[in-house]
Amino acid sequence: MGLVARLGILHLPAERPGVFLRLSSPHFFKKGNMTMTASEPKLRALLSVSDKTGLIEFAQRLIGLGFELISTGGTAASLAAVGLPVTSVSDVTGFPEMLEGRVKTLHPAVHGGLLADRSKPEHLEAIAAHSIQPIDLVCVNLYPFAATVAKPGVTLEEAIENIDIGGPAMIRSAAKNHTGVLVVVSPTDYSELLDELEAGHGTVSVQTRRRLAAKAYAHTGQYDAYISGWLADRFSQDGDEMLSFPDEIALGFKKAQECRYGENPHQKAAFYVSPGITEPCVASAKQLHGKELSFNNIYDLNAALETVKEFTEESRAAAVIIKHTNPCGASLGDTLADAFLKARLGDPISAFGGILAVTRVLDVATAEEITAKNTFFEAIIAPGYEDEAVTILRERKKWGANLRLLEVGDLTGWRDKTAATGNDYKRVVGGMLVQEPDHLIITADDLKAVTDRVPTEAEIEELLFAWKIVRHVKSNAIVFTANRQMLGVGAGQMNRVRSVRLAVEQAGEAAKGAVMASDAFFPFPDGPEAAATAGINAIIQPGGSVKDAETIAVCNRFGIAMVFTGARHFLH
Repeated sequence: MGLVARLGILHLPAERPGVFLRLSSPHFFKKGNMTMTASEPKLRALLSVSDKTGLIEFAQRLIGLGFELISTGGTAASLAAVGLPVTSVSDVTGFPEMLEGRVKTLHPAVHGGLLADRSKPEHLEAIAAHSIQPIDLVCVNLYPFAATVAKPGVTLEEAIENIDIGGPAMIRSAAKNHTGVLVVVSPTDYSELLDELEAGHGTVSVQTRRRLAAKAYAHTGQYDAYISGWLADRFSQDGDEMLSFPDEIALGFKKAQECRYGENPHQKAAFYVSPGITEPCVASAKQLHGKELSFNNIYDLNAALETVKEFTEESRAAAVIIKHTNPCGASLGDTLADAFLKARLGDPISAFGGILAVTRVLDVATAEEITAKNTFFEAIIAPGYEDEAVTILRERKKWGANLRLLEVGDLTGWRDKTAATGNDYKRVVGGMLVQEPDHLIITADDLKAVTDRVPTEAEIEELLFAWKIVRHVKSNAIVFTANRQMLGVGAGQMNRVRSVRLAVEQAGEAAKGAVMASDAFFPFPDGPEAAATAGINAIIQPGGSVKDAETIAVCNRFGIAMVFTGARHFLH
């Protein structure tokens, strides 16, 4: 009988789906110059967790399965506090924790016990020669780096101290040797794993080991990626421009939910979020009511919120309605109900089945208008809701039972809540484009009047309102507004004059006396001419075309005031 068989280790020539592996560690003792094994091997589990959710029950059930518990610091104290027998890692290593806890598990007695391949006699002989006992299960979750850096005013030193070193090392060791060591990184896996161990009398399937190992590497990968991104962003803010676009990037996101499907029913999908987000956004919003958010809901809600955030510093309320990521209605009003009504009237046909975002706590008066005749909305996102308003939205209309209501919190000052940090990513097949986010602010001081007629102060305010909206419309983008209400929009066309004509068609007679915003310059004067014929009174655009002089001449001919911003806002 070979050494492996004598040690009670099940040796498989190859892993096969459906094969179950039994937990059975050799328990060594010395007899003269020979290393022997006890008749009943002792299982050992190393527990070291920051998130102690479910820890006590997990540990109790492990003891019931015959495990000896090894632990560190606060985890060991939590176990001992409820009377559970636990061995300190320092007793296993024979070395005390040092450097304020930075070094405690980085020791051969730990990693030898994790990395020894149970199918290789030479591995077992090597650890036996050094009196190292195998470890059969590792349960580790890491220092809360994301939660730490999300705190207001966190210092670099505080962030650095919450970078886990020993935890990822143990997770990676256990995951590498997953045929012999179970690795658990999330409390959500405790119950299912224990149920399988108990039902199988100490056996677990190869599939379970593989699944937990893959999850473990994803966990440490996400952790390191988030730290890498945060440090690069922090250091780039301190002046190291090379870190704005480093040679290598890793993205650290965590799955928030699985979607029923993607953009279409035949596509699978899930929603991942950045764990340390502090900016008010869809990823940090709380869903109060309604069906689970779909892939398209999330994408449209993001477009709606990002558009309405342009107006959070206004003295008046703002409402934006989105359809397929483009604004189909936007307005300011003295009350939120007024803003909503004006936004809906901009394009009531497109508003049906849309996504609504507002800048104020949604009140009863607004809820009454939202649920009026011939209305239907998929989702609403707001800083908050009055209790009675929620009742109206849920119960007044049949569709209210499924209406998604999201609460995002106070929107004021959002640009100071790390909004300008981080980069913008766009996926392409085989790669990814990375750019700074478009947070450029244009004020009246940035505008250059280029026509004979200079816009009035009132027209400048209206032009800036239109400019804030057009930057959130897909290019080529044209927006008509008047009295802080969007009247017409042309989006996503292959030429700019067609976008102008679409806006003219939608606005109709309301275009007379309105203003027009264009996200990029006019390559030909035909766009401004079509707008002038419809009655547009003022235009805001970046300028910079070789045909600018011709465009200016058209405006002068029609008495239109035109200003250049010197900046464009393409949105593809």
